[in-house]
Amino acid sequence: MAGRATDRMVNRLMKTYGGRAAPVVAMLLACVLALSSCASGAGTMGGGVGEAASGGAAGAAADTATDSAAPYEDVGFAMGTVVNQTIYMRGESVTPAAVAAEIIGILEGVESKWLSWRVGDSDIAAINRAAGTGVPARVADETAAYIDDALRIAEDSGGAFDPTIGKLSRLWDFDSGKNEIPDSAEIKRLTKDVGYAGIRLNGRSVLLEKASGIDLGAAGKGIGCDEIEAYLSGVEGVRGALVNVGGSSILAYGEKGTGEPWKVAVLDPRDAAGFLGAVSLDGTHHVSTSGDYERYFETGGKRYHHILDPKTGYPADSGLMSVTVVAKNGLGCDALSTACFVLGYEKSLPLLAKHGAEGIFVDTDRRVFLTDGIKDRFTLMADGYDLANGGGIQ
Repeated sequence: MAGRATDRMVNRLMKTYGGRAAPVVAMLLACVLALSSCASGAGTMGGGVGEAASGGAAGAAADTATDSAAPYEDVGFAMGTVVNQTIYMRGESVTPAAVAAEIIGILEGVESKWLSWRVGDSDIAAINRAAGTGVPARVADETAAYIDDALRIAEDSGGAFDPTIGKLSRLWDFDSGKNEIPDSAEIKRLTKDVGYAGIRLNGRSVLLEKASGIDLGAAGKGIGCDEIEAYLSGVEGVRGALVNVGGSSILAYGEKGTGEPWKVAVLDPRDAAGFLGAVSLDGTHHVSTSGDYERYFETGGKRYHHILDPKTGYPADSGLMSVTVVAKNGLGCDALSTACFVLGYEKSLPLLAKHGAEGIFVDTDRRVFLTDGIKDRFTLMADGYDLANGGGIQ
């Protein structure tokens, strides 16, 4: 990516989000540096979750390669975050630049039409306006289907993932940078209204019984990745793609055409510039990470992060620093990583098994726990961590 384009992106982020953009800017610069090394043959790609791909040419230069192992690389912006794309083409039915642009458009549409409570005419905003009134909101088929999927994981997790924490999340307001613990009485009051059982779904009609608020932010990027997968499956000219949305959600689609597996890197939860390790994946998978390092503040020697426990109203305290989940769909992957972070390692295992997903857990003692199905696919890269339950590669 050209330096001038990177500068424009950084300036846009800082102008729009101020100091809150710092983590995203750091990730953008990491992606750009990684793309540069990829183009020079170094072969490492960054982000919160990234891909270690061999070879490749960055930017518009790769737009002419239609049936080559050399990927097209793009860094864009959607859903309030950096979106890094690596696209492998075959044939000339579509250009990779057009595919990359369509993917950004898909993410923007998912947020503005369906999921964002901030956008007044979105489906979620309509549901929240009617909350507690006894009047259902009518939503798009897609929104209803995703709410149904979210409710299933909420039930399976015993409410560790709960989409009705909207007002509670806004009370903590980790996005604002004010870094204050809300009034305990207000936390208690809002927590009483949290409960996924209060969502009544009947076809396209959604009724929120209590005056709470739906927030699908914990699954939003995963939903975006599901929509991207559906789009890519209908594009004949795409052999494979790696789409990294904000560093916490990634879609590895198809294949690179080189016979090599995807190498998906997982961020070190205590080193924003480093990687904990890498997962080797064949074919299409979704990877999502939830961690206490994404949005947080510290006061009185304690870290307060954005992953709230719906039962207490406070940041989850399960002894974990991060959870990475590998699954076959994006919403499930995102929601499961959140639920597992709240539940902790041991309580998460039956949930992951039920959904056919795998997990990488990092606790506050810097121990890494792997589920059985991922032990032979994960390589530990970072110093100072131990593989606690066998397996893995060091």
